[in-house]
Amino acid sequence: MLSVPHAPPLMHIPDGFLSVAVAVVMWLVSVIVVGYALRMVGKDLGERQVPEMGVLAAVIFAGQMLNFPVAGGTSGHLIGAALATILLGPWAAIIIMTCVVSVQALIFQDGGILALGANIFFMGVVATTVAYFVYRTVQRFSGNKSWGIFVGGFLAAWLSVVVTSIGVALALGVSGTSPFNIALPAMVGVHIVIGIGEGLITAGALAFLYATRRDLITSQDSKPVSRTVWVFGLALALGLALLSPLASSFPDGLEWVAEQSGFLERAMGAPYQLIPDYTFPGVNSPEAATILAGVVGTLLVGGVAFVIARARKGRATAN
Repeated sequence: MLSVPHAPPLMHIPDGFLSVAVAVVMWLVSVIVVGYALRMVGKDLGERQVPEMGVLAAVIFAGQMLNFPVAGGTSGHLIGAALATILLGPWAAIIIMTCVVSVQALIFQDGGILALGANIFFMGVVATTVAYFVYRTVQRFSGNKSWGIFVGGFLAAWLSVVVTSIGVALALGVSGTSPFNIALPAMVGVHIVIGIGEGLITAGALAFLYATRRDLITSQDSKPVSRTVWVFGLALALGLALLSPLASSFPDGLEWVAEQSGFLERAMGAPYQLIPDYTFPGVNSPEAATILAGVVGTLLVGGVAFVIARARKGRATAN
């Protein structure tokens, strides 16, 4: 059952969990991949995908605030990479996830600054890549039948979470934070269960879109979509933000593994604080502080993704 209202727990790799060498390598790889994705997304985007990037980024940010309880006193949260990949393709999904994870780290102190490259790499690059190939494989196997959308969406989301957890465990092992034989089974074990939640949320979202706006899933048409669609999407994102105080208080998968494996104390605090722990400063009510933080973050992430998409589309058109 859901806990009493409070700020959702932190969700991403903090500074201190990874060695400086591993963190720097993750930064370099992420910068290269995100730079290439920015180049490709301008070529791939149609007129309707520009606002769609902003709305989807807002929905994913708000959805990530709603940690859901899973077995063993831990919680999971939506990553959203699979949903973004299915709806907009891998390059746009990488940019969306980069916007989400970056705002979470820079504004809400969720995830370390040095570890930001790793968080972008695992949740943006790895999760997106896995989701893309799994979904495309199921689609080909299904002969583009409708069941392939839902089965493919579930498997893409589930495997994106599991493979990402494997990557994080390997990074922890290379960093000397936790031995492979401890971090790997612990991370994979809990994220196999968390991935089921991700798969169900993704399949449910696809089912809703299939019933209401099938063209958003199946059509490659770049014609603009009615503004009503985007207003509804933004309203959905803000509605999820309003529910953020109901997030589970249980630690997320990585935090639970860190606590069980004895390296939680290695986590380092942020060098500054803006809206820490998704709690807006100066607001006495915890529920109101969390909701206000969620609304601000939702609008900010959506706006950043939209501006980037518009700028890349404009540059591609000019060239």
